[in-house]
Amino acid sequence: MSNSQLIDIKVLEQAWEDVKKHFPKAKPFGAFILGSGWGDAVKVFKTKSEVSYDKITGMGAAGVVGHAGVLSLVEYNGKEFFVFQGRRHFYEGEGWTPVVIPAYIAKQSGAKIFFVSNACGGVTHKPGDLMMITDHINYMGSNPLMGPNYPELGTRFPDMSEVYNKELIKLMEKAGKKAGVDLVKGVYMAYWGPIYETPAEVRMSKIVGADAVGMSTVPEATLANSMGLKVAGLSCITNYAAGITDKPLNHKEVIETLNSVMGNIHKLLPEIVKAFSEVK
Repeated sequence: MSNSQLIDIKVLEQAWEDVKKHFPKAKPFGAFILGSGWGDAVKVFKTKSEVSYDKITGMGAAGVVGHAGVLSLVEYNGKEFFVFQGRRHFYEGEGWTPVVIPAYIAKQSGAKIFFVSNACGGVTHKPGDLMMITDHINYMGSNPLMGPNYPELGTRFPDMSEVYNKELIKLMEKAGKKAGVDLVKGVYMAYWGPIYETPAEVRMSKIVGADAVGMSTVPEATLANSMGLKVAGLSCITNYAAGITDKPLNHKEVIETLNSVMGNIHKLLPEIVKAFSEVK
């Protein structure tokens, strides 16, 4: 692994300094990452202030369609939250640092909850399903904690027994019932990208226990867990993974499916936030 792929702790620290300058009085209870096509969900919140990613050291402009590249300070149910509209991906070739900056900012800001969302391919679930992530499989061949150990990022050997907090999963289930939105559960498997998985890889994914496959989320969740944040994850199944049907995969379909279920997401997110706000 080259040094360019390792976390640059100085960049993380400067990114946090930049965020403090833009939001000097912010006291977020939690932080949300809105993945591909999820950006429209920010409308459920009251936005107090925002800044583009290119104003935050190390983040840079989002490089994927469906990612706005904006950090917003929002308010809901009397509490503040950071909302990252879009994420950076490891396949963009700039190493782990821009990928994990949101998790680091969440921790440094005093947030307790780190919520990650994504669009992904269904292995055992169907397009349009909203899947609560109960666990993950890292098939990216690397992770952001490789390299020097920085105490502020957690212990050298973090426990991964419960990356996705069981209490938050139960709260999401209750939120789904209140919102009248059906939720499923599953294991998310992360590949490098930006290529979609082959049919053979999808068959392998099912054999090892994956319910959905994608190209993100696992790195941020790994670091957030290491730093002691309570992590929750929600995937929108936007297409069947390769080989399940004869239909070729494309990113346009991802965005179209998310748009079709955005009404359910708009109903669900306020209930999730209400539930999360009561966590001690």
